[in-house]
Amino acid sequence: MHALPILLQAVVAALYAYAAWLCWPRAARDPRAAQTVQWLVPVAVALHAVLTLQAVVTPAGLDLSFSHALSLVAGLAALVAWSAGLIRALPAIGAAVLPVTAVAALMPVVMRSSHLFPYGEAPWATAHIAIALAAYAIFIVAAALTLVLTQIERRLHSGLAAADGAPPPLLTLERWLFRLVGAGFVLLTLTVASGLFFSEQLFGQPLQLNQKNVFSVAAWLVFGALLVGRWRGGWRGRRALKWIVAGTVLLLCAYIGNKFIAEVLATGVR
Repeated sequence: MHALPILLQAVVAALYAYAAWLCWPRAARDPRAAQTVQWLVPVAVALHAVLTLQAVVTPAGLDLSFSHALSLVAGLAALVAWSAGLIRALPAIGAAVLPVTAVAALMPVVMRSSHLFPYGEAPWATAHIAIALAAYAIFIVAAALTLVLTQIERRLHSGLAAADGAPPPLLTLERWLFRLVGAGFVLLTLTVASGLFFSEQLFGQPLQLNQKNVFSVAAWLVFGALLVGRWRGGWRGRRALKWIVAGTVLLLCAYIGNKFIAEVLATGVR
């Protein structure tokens, strides 16, 4: 990686970090801070996207190494949180998501590795990966929203003021939360179904019973059970938190965790 891309990655991380600081409770009370975050995040995401695409899309295929995959998912999570209006309505979401994105944006500089995806020129395989990464990003934002929502509920029950002033009503936040979960579940269903039933057409090999597939199906079952529980039993609060966090962790283990073990730990053992 040349000096200019490294410098630009540092700029992207700094933009995310500054936006995260503006989302902290004291800064978030300043209307000028909120206005700055609203243009700062898309600028950071756009620059992040350009740098990531230049690094991932290579003449030899898609370079989906651990560091690039982590950077991609984190950037998508920031995009989802901003485009859904969550950072504007609830700055604590930005304070939770953006610092992680800042660190992830630097990962390709700190941890240089290469893992070329040989099917990068196959449009269906590329679409499969893009849908999977989008699903991961949506569920990460949903997990962050659940944690913030639970904290707000706890403070309200304790008679304390919310950290971000007057947040939207809890019922509104819950509707946003389950819309995110529903959208993520649709994308995850497409990912799991295409991987299970069209593995040979997508990747040139039959379905394998590996960590990625097992954890992906387990996460799909968890989120499916959550949506059924919400529909039939009105699940909310801490119960929903447990299921969303559990499903998100399973998803991270399925792809990011699997790549970390295969590319980082295995290399270290050697």
